[in-house]
Amino acid sequence: MKGQHMYLAFGSETIYDDCEFLIEDKDKVGVVGVNGAGKTTLFKIILKQEELDGGKITISNKRIGYLPQEISFQDKNMNVLDYLYQGRPIKKLEKDLEKTYEKITTASLKDQKELLRKASRLQSELESLNQYTAEDELLDLIDKMQIESDLLEMKVKDLSGGQKSKVAFARLLFSNSDILLLDEPTNHLDIKTKDFVTNYLKNYHGTVLIISHDIDFLNEVITKTMFINKVTHKIKIYRGNYHEFKRQYAEEMLQKELRIREQEREIKHLEEVVSKIDQASATNHKLKKMGKSRKKALEKKLAELETREEKYKTVKMEVDPLEKSGKIPLEVKHLTFHYPSKNNLYNNLSFQMTRGEKFLIVGENGIGKSTLLKLIMEKLTPIKGEIIYGYNASVAYYAQELEILDEDKTILENIDNPNYNDTELRTFLGNFLFSNDDVFKKVKVLSPGEKARVALCKILLKRTNIIILDEPTNHFDPETQQIIGENFKNYTGTLIMVSHNPSFVEQIGVTRMLVLPEGKIVDYNKELLHYYYYLNTELVGNEV
Repeated sequence: MKGQHMYLAFGSETIYDDCEFLIEDKDKVGVVGVNGAGKTTLFKIILKQEELDGGKITISNKRIGYLPQEISFQDKNMNVLDYLYQGRPIKKLEKDLEKTYEKITTASLKDQKELLRKASRLQSELESLNQYTAEDELLDLIDKMQIESDLLEMKVKDLSGGQKSKVAFARLLFSNSDILLLDEPTNHLDIKTKDFVTNYLKNYHGTVLIISHDIDFLNEVITKTMFINKVTHKIKIYRGNYHEFKRQYAEEMLQKELRIREQEREIKHLEEVVSKIDQASATNHKLKKMGKSRKKALEKKLAELETREEKYKTVKMEVDPLEKSGKIPLEVKHLTFHYPSKNNLYNNLSFQMTRGEKFLIVGENGIGKSTLLKLIMEKLTPIKGEIIYGYNASVAYYAQELEILDEDKTILENIDNPNYNDTELRTFLGNFLFSNDDVFKKVKVLSPGEKARVALCKILLKRTNIIILDEPTNHFDPETQQIIGENFKNYTGTLIMVSHNPSFVEQIGVTRMLVLPEGKIVDYNKELLHYYYYLNTELVGNEV
């Protein structure tokens, strides 16, 4: 894959400016850059969903598989097994081949030759997809990814966020593509599935391009890093994983700063010399001549002076609640719940929160973590039991699928809040990197990262004393994750969270964990969390 003289702009905003890159077969490439740099746009260009304004990307005859951030299903009533098998278009090709052979029997001699060539192409394609062993390969993949048999029978529309990610990833791996484009592939994945995917990709036979804010995942998988610089609009590929890229980039910036300082010293010296000569050369022709020579040297130095990169703006947050809640802001009592025709997710689940604590819900995909948050938010009704909010409790909810946003409304309309005037709302949006006419963009045209910023801004405007977060770091770059984590660490209200990001969890200072499906509450520690994920055995902890 080769990019040549790439140029792209959206209105007045430049994305790529005369960019070039080369990716070789079997490269595992992490595509990094801040939100809005053009990472997902690059994938869309490769997939021919977007066009460059100038230049081109050349790809040899390869099958491309794509995992988007936002997973959707064309046929929502299809069961999971059929959806997985469609990862390879075997059934379609077999039908085409059958129809082609039928046509051959009645076609003219001239048409028969063309139809035979078509049949040969179809047969070759079927062979490349391992037509006769594909089902066995799929079953093996299902087993290795620990996709349970009851899940295979479910309709795709009934899958949880984590299950959708796992199933979509399994279909992609089954596709047997030569090039994989993965946009935030570890979003919603539990630790065990993530470990399998990591090892699978490390040994994958083809080329892999990964957009991810999961630094640990990138460090494990990638062999090269493609950095899209939002400030310079350039693309550069570095050898090594993400940590190695950061080291190399820091060294480049240091050397550049040293060169600039040396250039500035030389320019300052020349300016002083030229000034002195100008003052003394009115009657001295030799000095006049020397002055012209020094001025030319100064002009050359000024033209060659490297410029420092502007620092991109970062998110600014304000998360303190307006009012304190009571000492027990939330209590869950004897909760039982299941979806229609399904087994209980929880049976007689009880726990209570204390004011100001940071609370983490853990468990494998599909076990009911997001469902529990929806029950707490009263978006679902329990079979038995109750959700009790304490004195003066107020709550805001950040959903992993960003369902609090209206895609057909503008950014400004989505955060509308009667407690703030238009100027105050636009100031808040400015803190979340939406300025000027950006606020009038409809949400549906935004990137997932931009949508996540809008959703976060919206819930923080409520200034509640309980915040519920469902995978809050999924769409944010590492720098923004750090800022969010630091602010929630200092949040004085009560925080309830589902997250598969250990670094973020540790940063905000989680105090207790609710382990599903056991329903046990244990003191938080990193070792205990990993013990649960990796060994999948009964936890031993301090029950409440």
